[in-house]
Amino acid sequence: MSIAMAIAIVTVVGLLGAIILVLAAKFMHVEEDPRIGQVNGCLPGANCGACGYAGCADYAKAIVESGAPVNKCVPGGAKAAEDVAAVMGVEAGATAVVKAIVGCQGRPGVCTQKFDYKGVSSCAAAASLFGGGKACVHGCLGLGDCVKACPFDAMHIVDGVACVNVAKCTGCGACAAVCPHGVIEICANTENKPKVLCNNTEKGALVMKECQTGCIGCMKCQKTCPSEAIKVTNNLAHIDYDKCTGCGACVEVCPKHVIVKA
Repeated sequence: MSIAMAIAIVTVVGLLGAIILVLAAKFMHVEEDPRIGQVNGCLPGANCGACGYAGCADYAKAIVESGAPVNKCVPGGAKAAEDVAAVMGVEAGATAVVKAIVGCQGRPGVCTQKFDYKGVSSCAAAASLFGGGKACVHGCLGLGDCVKACPFDAMHIVDGVACVNVAKCTGCGACAAVCPHGVIEICANTENKPKVLCNNTEKGALVMKECQTGCIGCMKCQKTCPSEAIKVTNNLAHIDYDKCTGCGACVEVCPKHVIVKA
């Protein structure tokens, strides 16, 4: 009898709990603006966070409920912005073309090895062991964390260094987020303009011992640029793509071939 009573009590409690949940769901239900689903449907579903929100659904909600700009989806680009703008009845505005740049050319034979890393095949793991096997602790470790992170198959390891497939790259920033050495930079307005393929901020003499194609901070590029678009800061050249005209003067004078135009 006691077992039957216990079963009956548990059953009653369960039914009461179910009734309470059903009533709560009914009376506390908040209707969602149907435009949230429509906007979300216009987004690529990458959930990369490049827009500044946790994911596509969160961004869609922010657009509808908080008036967030409709042109912040980097992977979706202009097409997504136009589609979302049509749903919201607003102007899409300009959408910048953003791409990833790998600031390193330290392939085997170019960058000196200080030891042969045999650990877990992960850049993060290698970086935790004296900065990795390469002499340059600022360069690409080439173990593919960025490849695994990229949702668009735009990153590959070529000859020991990460390489960007520009045609596939959306500039979402997933690769840059996982790079332990900060080798990957996400930049806008880079098409047909030079890129600085180095990330080493050490002084020139040390850089030359570590890598054959490292920036030595000689400032020739800065002195040559007619647009004042390139500056050497902390021993490393940096390009302001809003000022850069793509003339290529910096490429011609770089003695270490760190600046390339591709």
